[in-house]
Amino acid sequence: MEPALTEAPESNETSASLLVKRLRQAIMTGELAPGSKLRLEALRTQLGLTISRSPLREALSRLGAEGMVLIEDNRGYRVIPVSEKNLREIAKLRVHAEGLALREAITNGDQAWADEVAAAEARLRAIKRSDCMTAQEQEAWEDAHRAFHLKLLEACDMPLLLNHCNTLHDLNDRYRRLFLARNPFDRDVNSEHGAIVAATLERNADLACALLAQHIQRTTQNICRSLAAQGLSSTG
Repeated sequence: MEPALTEAPESNETSASLLVKRLRQAIMTGELAPGSKLRLEALRTQLGLTISRSPLREALSRLGAEGMVLIEDNRGYRVIPVSEKNLREIAKLRVHAEGLALREAITNGDQAWADEVAAAEARLRAIKRSDCMTAQEQEAWEDAHRAFHLKLLEACDMPLLLNHCNTLHDLNDRYRRLFLARNPFDRDVNSEHGAIVAATLERNADLACALLAQHIQRTTQNICRSLAAQGLSSTG
């Protein structure tokens, strides 16, 4: 369980970032369900937060800018609902934004970056996934998975683009974590990651970007099937 967050005037920036991270994680894992109303008092109780309403509102506003929270005029806050249309938009934007970032990274990245990409993929591959993973083991895989994908793009040297890619990746990951949790092992994801890395290290930008796009699109199709099976394709 996440530790309770308390107000710390001497480290407001750090406390604010931790609060946003805690709320983001709760939304991405479904602890705060898609479409659910976010009432401040209930939220503080549910997540064990011992903070005032002001920083909570600020954190929700930041998540609103990220596309995680819907800010309703005169009605408060709500977790962004899910829908196939929203997912497909996120995936399409990811393909374009991450393709551009990866292409620039391959052009600009030095050998140190290339070595770090290979190391990030190796760390991810070393975490064995199974149906019996503990919550802690699953979070370790999620952290390594996110780190790998972002390391691929890191050398693009375009901070605004990277920030956009980070946000889109989190939005996409919310769907994956919510709707593929029961069947995450239906394909060889390690081989897909390995092929992307091999093309990246060969500086073959066309192939690397094509493989990355296929990787994103395969996940999207699997999630869409899950949404349809649960009758959620047109929710939102």
